Amino acid sequence: MSGAKSAARKVPPGSTVDEAEIRHFAKDSTHWWDENGPFKPLHKANPTRLKYIKAQICAHFGRDENALNALEGLKILDVGCGGGLVCEPLSRLGAEVTGLDADENAIEAAKAHAGQNGLSIDYRCMDAIDLNEKCDVVLALEIIEHVPSPEDFVSMITDKVAPGGLTIFSTLNRTAKSYALGIVALEYVLRWVPRGTHDWKKFVKPSEIARSARANGLTPGNVCGLTYNPLKDEFKLSQTDTDVNYFIACAAPAQKTKAAKKG
Repeated sequence: MSGAKSAARKVPPGSTVDEAEIRHFAKDSTHWWDENGPFKPLHKANPTRLKYIKAQICAHFGRDENALNALEGLKILDVGCGGGLVCEPLSRLGAEVTGLDADENAIEAAKAHAGQNGLSIDYRCMDAIDLNEKCDVVLALEIIEHVPSPEDFVSMITDKVAPGGLTIFSTLNRTAKSYALGIVALEYVLRWVPRGTHDWKKFVKPSEIARSARANGLTPGNVCGLTYNPLKDEFKLSQTDTDVNYFIACAAPAQKTKAAKKG
């Protein structure tokens, strides 16, 4: 009966909630901070992800990237924050961080780990579409490939960023290479993540995010790849290779106005 209810439930446009995806990730929620567990790829990539995020934020807001409190006073929203792997380092840099996730177990894990480390992070178990706040920076990392409608999701994200703010998306490109590396290698060969974690058909091209961003009044900027070298067992940023993982930063205008939809 519960499955029937879930299938019949209407998901509002822009929702971050896909109940099948939530159930999939909820199975591993207690292992968010296990560096050798099901979130091993995120742990490995996290220093490089944070390098990009910090650089983009500092460049956008004119901050000193080398300052210990480089993000002080900035309100940052992490949509689909999971166990808080990105929230915690940003909080240490002085940002006021809010982390949202629809998985209650992930939020509990995030709260527990932040508490153990003396960090004040506002974690909430909720759909981002219900948040009535605007933040200087909105992060949507490895989530757009898991939502019901990427186009509506970008629109929803736009509504959460303050005028003059910044949004950063990261996801998997929809290419033959991403299928080979993001699914076959990651799920079946290396077995870093459980099988079925990704659906190649739901991967999103940079041009598709850029198009949705423009339609909602954002200005797409830097697109940067995230590559993995198995010989050195390390991730690196690449300005030329966006075939698998990539970031795209989009700026909000000082006075937010959505582009008129064609009708």
